[in-house]
Amino acid sequence: MSDNALLVNPEKCVGCQVCLKACPFGALEMAGKLAVVNANCAFCGACPPACKFGAITLVKAEKEAGVNLTDYQGVWVFGEQIDGVVQGVVHELIGKGRELADKLGVPLSVLVLGHGMDGQCRDLLAYPVDQVIQVDDPELEHYASEPYARVVSDLIARRKPEIFLAGATAIGRGFLARVAVAVHTGLTADCTGLDITEDRLLLQTRPAFGGNIMASILCARRRPQMSTVRHKVMPAAAKDGGRGGGIEKLGADGKLLASRTKRLGWLPELSETVNLVEADIIVSGGRGLGRPESFRMLEKLAKLLGGAVGSSRAAVDSGWMPYSHQVGQTGKTVQPKLYIACGISGAVQHLVGMQSSDRIIAINKDKDAPIFGVATYGVAGDVFEVVPAMIRELGGEP
Repeated sequence: MSDNALLVNPEKCVGCQVCLKACPFGALEMAGKLAVVNANCAFCGACPPACKFGAITLVKAEKEAGVNLTDYQGVWVFGEQIDGVVQGVVHELIGKGRELADKLGVPLSVLVLGHGMDGQCRDLLAYPVDQVIQVDDPELEHYASEPYARVVSDLIARRKPEIFLAGATAIGRGFLARVAVAVHTGLTADCTGLDITEDRLLLQTRPAFGGNIMASILCARRRPQMSTVRHKVMPAAAKDGGRGGGIEKLGADGKLLASRTKRLGWLPELSETVNLVEADIIVSGGRGLGRPESFRMLEKLAKLLGGAVGSSRAAVDSGWMPYSHQVGQTGKTVQPKLYIACGISGAVQHLVGMQSSDRIIAINKDKDAPIFGVATYGVAGDVFEVVPAMIRELGGEP
């Protein structure tokens, strides 16, 4: 994958092991009294200056000014899976990927890494995709950033897609930057909008400066054009019977699968209600609730509606709610059928995370609060009067 090289001169190496301590990647090990380089080397340049004997030399390949853009074709979506189940963000990426692929007149492929994923891959063919590329190996059953990054980088180098999309999830964020570095291209993280320009470039839109502006980013001279997309920002694709495409099942080169980490288990997020991102109804509270105990009122309303409880950043920063409930630019992006904002003023950072909701009900004493600008229905009233009334109307006890 790389023409870089880290060389150890056996005539100068004295086996002092100082270079082992200097390497942040564990890429140096001892073979007798000689330091040797393993596959973990990222060619960061930390070890040569640490060697007092001048035994280590880093040789970096010259980077070419650009690439032949015509060699790259097609849109790829990363088929993220956890415990053998394709995640919901993939269906959102398929919807947007189909749109981009149609504008470019190229095929749409979904890349799935895992083990025993045959059934899930067949299910993906029912969506508007042209092909599913399945890389099957027991070492890929559970996510690990190093092997995932190497396998994806290797495929990109050989197959040359022009666009590569992944979810801005813990997994997508965890390995895609490694891929971008390996294939010498750019990466735009946390996109909320994607489109194709007249020049057939991917226009990548994401919030910047704390959500105060929206930045439009292009990757004009490198390929693929890579983006991570926030969950629940784009509508999910529906099954349409498929495009008649097939599954290309591949194995993985064992040299790409080495990892310095080992999965011990998976701890799902615990919540008294339903998962916030997947909820159809969310009742959120902000600084206007005044104290943490007021969220018990929202929990009662959410339970009666079969929904989840969310929070603004202000309430999280005040210690009233855990971060896992935060909605907004620095929290979760949600797209429920109904979003009830209680005592939330509507800072732009919060609006970025919930303004795509189908219906928004805002409850705030300040009739000029920004939240009313995106609300479907607004109640300019005291949240401590309005919410208990709603609970009573639904047959509950405030």
